Amino acid sequence: MQQEDNLAISTMDQGFEAEVVKITLEQTSYVLKIWNKDSRPDVSFQFHLLNALFDRGLSVSKPIGWGMNANGEKVLFTSFDGAAVKKVNKKKMSDLALLLASIHQTPVEELLHVQLPKYDFIDYFYSAIKEHPDLLLALTHFLSMTEMNQEQLIHGDFHLANILENNGKYTVIDWTNGQLGDIRYDFAWSFVLKSIYVSEQNASAFRTAYLKTNPISQNDVQLFEAIACLRWILYSRHEKVPKGTNTLDTIMSLITNNPYLKELDLYDFSKKI
Repeated sequence: MQQEDNLAISTMDQGFEAEVVKITLEQTSYVLKIWNKDSRPDVSFQFHLLNALFDRGLSVSKPIGWGMNANGEKVLFTSFDGAAVKKVNKKKMSDLALLLASIHQTPVEELLHVQLPKYDFIDYFYSAIKEHPDLLLALTHFLSMTEMNQEQLIHGDFHLANILENNGKYTVIDWTNGQLGDIRYDFAWSFVLKSIYVSEQNASAFRTAYLKTNPISQNDVQLFEAIACLRWILYSRHEKVPKGTNTLDTIMSLITNNPYLKELDLYDFSKKI
């Protein structure tokens, strides 16, 4: 702050929730995230969670400070750790799978002072689903087939835009959705996003590497992938997900190849996606 005239400030890729700027002083760079849009997260929680994870050697940004700016907007100040992952291959996808597995294997008893929240699963991840009775019916049906185990640390949105790369090192950012959750769902949501926006081949490599490190039964994998697909379809109906020329084909492939989803009325679903 005392060397303001020597700071180099540049805008970074913006998310749906906040503005992000890179601040460089001499040879060291930092990131300032400013929640100046609709989202109002608990930045204090994010800071303390990052601090706990960083101290335990997990691949997260080093938190430096948090608070409010002159406009009353919440801010988080961290280390700069590179740019979002753009190009991938099977080896890189395997590395990212091991990174997610390491998050899921973090002993939560070591994070007790952080007070990880636990939310109602449907209310948190499917907040608008009551407006879509067909999706709500499918979701409640799927959830009745399993018992949610919301007792482990999850990231909540582990996709490529939230993974930074710098000289071969990966850093997981955006812990807005960090919480006690079911790692089967966290893994499945990440896999579905990679299937849609990366490629089915690379997503398969991600899935194979993760399950080798953190085994989940085949039935649970298929069930939670179906549950995750419903979340993407819900977001799609509210125009909250990007769509390319092949996006619809990919999601329909996921539906038809999943034993739970293929029981749904594919024609009605495809019309509403």
